[in-house]
Amino acid sequence: MPAPAISAAQTAATGTEAGTLPRHAPLVVATRDGLVESVHYGSAIATAADGSILATAGDPLAPFYPRSSLKPLQAVAMVRAGLNLPADLLALAAASHSGGAKHRGGTQRILAMHRLAVGDLENSTDLPYGTGEREDWLRTGFRATQLTQNCSGKHAAMAATCVINGWPVKGYLDPSHPLQQLIAATVTELAGEEPFARSTDGCGTPLFALTLRGMARAFGAIAAAATAITIISTSDDGGTAPLLAEAAVGLAMRQHPDMVGGDRRDVTELMRLLPGSVAKDGFEGVQLVGLPDGRAVAVKISDGGDRARMPATVHVLDSLGVDTAPLAGIATAPVLAGGHKVGLLRPTDFLPAPILSAPANEAL
Repeated sequence: MPAPAISAAQTAATGTEAGTLPRHAPLVVATRDGLVESVHYGSAIATAADGSILATAGDPLAPFYPRSSLKPLQAVAMVRAGLNLPADLLALAAASHSGGAKHRGGTQRILAMHRLAVGDLENSTDLPYGTGEREDWLRTGFRATQLTQNCSGKHAAMAATCVINGWPVKGYLDPSHPLQQLIAATVTELAGEEPFARSTDGCGTPLFALTLRGMARAFGAIAAAATAITIISTSDDGGTAPLLAEAAVGLAMRQHPDMVGGDRRDVTELMRLLPGSVAKDGFEGVQLVGLPDGRAVAVKISDGGDRARMPATVHVLDSLGVDTAPLAGIATAPVLAGGHKVGLLRPTDFLPAPILSAPANEAL
């Protein structure tokens, strides 16, 4: 049964209405020679397949901007509107890519398939997001472009969706545009809650304030849909079923994690090392993970610190009983002094006990 939608009144009752500070908790610390040097506060949630709450830390019903972690939800809306791309390009539509050759080429492929050009994109300009990709790009004398900006795959898909439906390509970012109206309705449906505020993301796309619970619910649904389709397609009777938009996006991200992020990106490594997961990061310390069985994890680091995002996420996964041993390389980071390890970036015991399958008390 779907989880009930959270109303603005319910959220206000928790003390998280606009103008107040969320009640974040200490999630990650950096130690140096046994002394805690830095503390990253934030909030986290684990949800069951039906969207009910399994465990929380901090203030998971505080509205926040999911930033780029919204991209899989936006991609679902576009597939529902008729967008039909090869899996690698659909993964790119849900990506914050590193700006490598395969990402730039993929964006150009989407455009060419729909008789569009880079000039039709309405995203901002930027250098490649990946460190190595950015250095290579600058070394060759290039500068910031729309193609290298990490959201170019999503924008190419948005323009393509407009062509497919006969909608104007120019102005596709306007909140009143049919594409953005469809995306807003799809985000609301998948999250199970109305946006608490609206803004504009860094690339120019409309942005919605939601809760960690709502975002976890959406990622759980996308991951579970991909799993269900996989089971059907490998059944003994060889039966097939229509590919739901949620399943199409989830499968594409699972199959092409390198397109979702890129080489040396932790979100790509997480999906490679945790089979069946659907993961997406977002600026300002946001991380979402949907698991094959429909459970999900959502994390927001209050100071926007990117380094704290993955240690907190892996800690929640571990508390869910997920085998996180393969994630050791992205779960922590050493604190160095003179090239020698003197400390560690690690999660606190904000979820010290294993999480039971039964939902936790939802009266937050």
